Amino acid sequence: MRMIRRWWLTAFGLTLMTAACGASEPAGPGEDTTVIKRAPVPQNEFTPVELEVTIDDLVAKINESSVEPMQMAVLLKTLSTFFAPIATGANRAMGELDVSGNVVGPLEQTGDQQKAMKLQNEQIEQTLMEGVEGIGISPFGEANAAAIDEAVAKGVHVVTLDSDLATSKRSIYVGTINKSAGETAGKTLLALLPPAPGTVVIHGSTDPTWVDGLERTLGAQSVLEAAGHKTLVRPVTWTDEGEADDVESMKTNIETADPPVVGLIGLFNVSYRCAMAAEAAGEPDLPVVTFDFDPKTVGYMRDGRVKATHIQRQYYEGYLVPYILYGIKTIGLQATREILAPRMVDESRFNLGLDVVPGDKVDAYNDFLDSIGSNQ
Repeated sequence: MRMIRRWWLTAFGLTLMTAACGASEPAGPGEDTTVIKRAPVPQNEFTPVELEVTIDDLVAKINESSVEPMQMAVLLKTLSTFFAPIATGANRAMGELDVSGNVVGPLEQTGDQQKAMKLQNEQIEQTLMEGVEGIGISPFGEANAAAIDEAVAKGVHVVTLDSDLATSKRSIYVGTINKSAGETAGKTLLALLPPAPGTVVIHGSTDPTWVDGLERTLGAQSVLEAAGHKTLVRPVTWTDEGEADDVESMKTNIETADPPVVGLIGLFNVSYRCAMAAEAAGEPDLPVVTFDFDPKTVGYMRDGRVKATHIQRQYYEGYLVPYILYGIKTIGLQATREILAPRMVDESRFNLGLDVVPGDKVDAYNDFLDSIGSNQ
């Protein structure tokens, strides 16, 4: 099955769209009625086998239903860096489903949160005018809730990904369950630390309005503090200009903490800044664990400075959303939830899980990402 991509700029800002192919014609007499055929997935030590089984089960159930055309859209915060593999997965799924669909997002993420939420609301409105029947969205925050609810009121199912908006009327969230992800990262670092007491610097979030970031931070804190360590949280600064502030603040923590700092943990894609801070403080041997697979993080892993990182399976995040939207349309929301149940943590949240990648497995993980076409 062929995937066609078109690229253009829209009227509501520098927004890039990638389009999948249109819907299939119904099968003729004697033709194979198995209309959805997934591309083979190469086997690798990092292949998420249980996740693959769940997707196959959903596809099998959809294939028992009638083939229907569908138009959908996946709206992302940006199409670059962390979100590039999400766009790859979403495009591939829409190609396999043979639906009409676009992956939409700005070329670069703006640092202006209010402007970004306004743009995303305009994107929702635009896709509704174009007749979409399902929307996947990585929302910026509460200001997107009303636009999502308006889409639902018009009969359009909405699936959130990467960041959730549980206060909206979205049907399902697909992504990392942040409290458990933070706990996993805390356990990874704890295994590298000397016995308590010690201080751990956390590059995290204390912002109560950013629920996902706060929950991930609290998850890591709970594990480390339960083991007897003190934690100091440096709230992440997202701008490139803020990198120096993050590094200087964590450097000061390392130099002044009592008891002494025994390790650092970064919980977001700029968490390589923890390794930079340790170096700036003259403590390059302090164990550091991180999140995501930013090229700078990979460089520090190769140098032995980052001991492990935690990957959020962005490709599968993007890949699953079109299948879930199509499943909701063809077999219904409840039937779709029942198939996803092995990985649902409650009625509406699907847990993608994490890939925990040790520092000495960088090349193996790169090979896995290359095999599914999702390297950043």
